Amino acid sequence: MAILTDRVVAITGAGRGIGRELALLCAKEGACVVVNDFGVTAAGEGSDAGPAHDVVAEIERAGGRAWANLASVTDPHGAASIVEDAVQRFGRIDAVVNNAGFLRDGIWHKMSFENWRAVIDVHLNGAFNVSKAATPYFKAQGSGSFIHFTSTSGLIGNVGQANYSAAKMAIVGLSQSIALDMQRFGVRSNCIAPFAWSRMIATINGDDPAEQARLRRMQSMSADKIAPLVAFLASDRSKEITNQIFAVRKNELFLFSKPKPVRSIHRSGGWSAQSIADEFIPAIRSDLAPMLTSPELFNWDPV
Repeated sequence: MAILTDRVVAITGAGRGIGRELALLCAKEGACVVVNDFGVTAAGEGSDAGPAHDVVAEIERAGGRAWANLASVTDPHGAASIVEDAVQRFGRIDAVVNNAGFLRDGIWHKMSFENWRAVIDVHLNGAFNVSKAATPYFKAQGSGSFIHFTSTSGLIGNVGQANYSAAKMAIVGLSQSIALDMQRFGVRSNCIAPFAWSRMIATINGDDPAEQARLRRMQSMSADKIAPLVAFLASDRSKEITNQIFAVRKNELFLFSKPKPVRSIHRSGGWSAQSIADEFIPAIRSDLAPMLTSPELFNWDPV
């Protein structure tokens, strides 16, 4: 039996790229799928109903069941309509995948408030809005899975993406709080950092030779590689998996650690600014986090 038989999954940003592959595989695994896509450009502009309807048509041609939702996740009422469509069309909601997003990159000293707010709104507030709408149903039925898309740009860091990095790291905090608050109701919440070529990644400036090499590696990582982990986390087979951060890089799966204390130094008389400089910093210097970007850490070819 398919792993998502009789399950209902709502996926945001499912009209193109990674979201499309998630919708197609979840449907293939037996789920009824709400395909949400506002149809914006990679920079978050305009709207187009075509992508969502195209994915629904593709699922239905393959014998699956799906419904197109065109709402913006940044609007709480629109986000609620995604969940309501699942319940009204298919009778329930079992998993929410917060995938919708776009990039408006810029080096920190040139980043505008408008671009900051727009990226925070779609990634972080969008994840909040859709998750909040699904929560009463998950709580009442005693089950449910939240799957949030984070990024190594937030987990590790990247140049020129302060808005995106902040939103994606905040999503980890959101997921953790949901997991802790909802565990008593049998509801789980996890994050995935995807490595995959998409139209959003294609907007990244590749003038620097190192960045060009990174983009060439990204082009070898197809979006369909992300989908199996999402299908697993949406299924009952993952019922004991919650409050975790995963990554997918072609055929590689990763489990990320969370921040923990690295060193602790006690001074019975308390600390002064001078003693911190003279004693604490020299003692912990070898344990200070290095200045790494995501491409520098994941510097091997995907396998």
